[in-house]
Amino acid sequence: MTEERDDNLFRVARIDKLKALRALGVDPYPYVFARTAEAKDLDARYADLATGAVTEDRVAVAGRIRANRNSGMFIDLYDTTGKIQIFNHKDHLPPEQIALVKLLDLGDLIGVEGIVRRTPRGELTINSTKVTVLAKALLPLPEKFHGLADVETRYRQRYVDLIMNEGSRETLRRRSHIIATIRRVLIDDGFLEVETPMLHTIPGGASAKPFTTHHNALDLQLYLRIAPELHLKRLLVGGLSEKLFEINRNFRNEGISPRHNPEFTSLELYQAYVDYIAMMDLAEKLVTEAAKAVLGGTSAKFGDKTIELAGPWPRRPMAELVKEATGIDFMAITDDAVARDAARKLGADCPNSAGWGRALEAAFSAKVESTLIQPTHVTGFPREISPLAKADRHDPRLTERFETYVNGWEIANAFSEINDPLDQFDRFQAQMQEREKGDEEAQHLDADFVAALEYGMPPAGGLGIGIDRLAMLLTDSQSIRDVIAFPTMRPKT
Repeated sequence: MTEERDDNLFRVARIDKLKALRALGVDPYPYVFARTAEAKDLDARYADLATGAVTEDRVAVAGRIRANRNSGMFIDLYDTTGKIQIFNHKDHLPPEQIALVKLLDLGDLIGVEGIVRRTPRGELTINSTKVTVLAKALLPLPEKFHGLADVETRYRQRYVDLIMNEGSRETLRRRSHIIATIRRVLIDDGFLEVETPMLHTIPGGASAKPFTTHHNALDLQLYLRIAPELHLKRLLVGGLSEKLFEINRNFRNEGISPRHNPEFTSLELYQAYVDYIAMMDLAEKLVTEAAKAVLGGTSAKFGDKTIELAGPWPRRPMAELVKEATGIDFMAITDDAVARDAARKLGADCPNSAGWGRALEAAFSAKVESTLIQPTHVTGFPREISPLAKADRHDPRLTERFETYVNGWEIANAFSEINDPLDQFDRFQAQMQEREKGDEEAQHLDADFVAALEYGMPPAGGLGIGIDRLAMLLTDSQSIRDVIAFPTMRPKT
């Protein structure tokens, strides 16, 4: 941007004030300001200050101007903790400072030094003795009472949304507390936090379409990771720790919806010498502790629903839930074509390549998933759709895998992890056959990962939790874009 740009008359007026400040010898973008107090601290410190009382206490505060009355005599200054009223008067300020105050606008960042008092109307106030411009805002804020109403603009210009909407700030702060709580609980339980690559030579660890990129120096096609799973298991093989976790981004080249963003944050962890049952207990612990941290309890309000997160949560086989909802017992079906027909009669999308397992999953998605409002661990996932999970000890068509559903959403996915390299190789081969049939999301063969397993990986349970969806649930956010600071958007043309 240049000062010559004149398509915004409000900006032109502010540029004129910027020039006037500089003519007064004021640097409108200084390097530092020595702040000594924040609004919340002052409210607490002077809670008992009597109406009309004036102290001798000098403080220095800083923040953004959100209201400006009587040509700057009264300013509402907001920092990240709250509001403090500023009183600018010629009895306390020299003429050059009064001239500076008259050049201030809504949205400007200023520092104020002065004396603390409480007005006759009871409002805590600082009688300013010096005002310092910290950043002259060249663009005006949205109108006070309507704020940033356009949803698209809120997400595209998140910085303006955050200035105007305390709710948006609180949502993202809660997200931060959720992540911090999960990290604390895991570290207290002896887990080691690690980082694994974002650039993969082979996309793996989940069934999804990857983003591709290119490394010029190596002349190598690479993929943004869709999951950290296979690298985390390599660390488990190496004995770095018997308990590992990573909280980081994944990237999937898929559609955008209220519950999907192409880049998203997940927790993924592995623990040696336990199975998926232990992962159920751990998932419940992590979610309930996060709820307590941001809600003060285990009850979450989402829209008109109250969701109780206190464990233990029901553990229900997928086929049992489908039978209960539809009367169709998929466990009694042995033929793939019959299974596909049964799923299609329920209105499920079931391609001709689908076997018994995909048909069961399609029926579950069509008739059960959206009904699981209270937390439920869905077990008994078909082997066909679970290439990284151990086979069920009692039924080889199934695996020891669960997904946790809350509010009709999947928020967690966990396995008893495969540590038999020959079984894992066969599963990858089956996935490659699915790719040859046209399934772009089927997994690739990762020969190096199979080699890692051949060195021996202990039996282990693995768990993944979608941080974004958990944040949605615990902040009553209807869209994933509300809990991501900068969601993916199509550029404006």
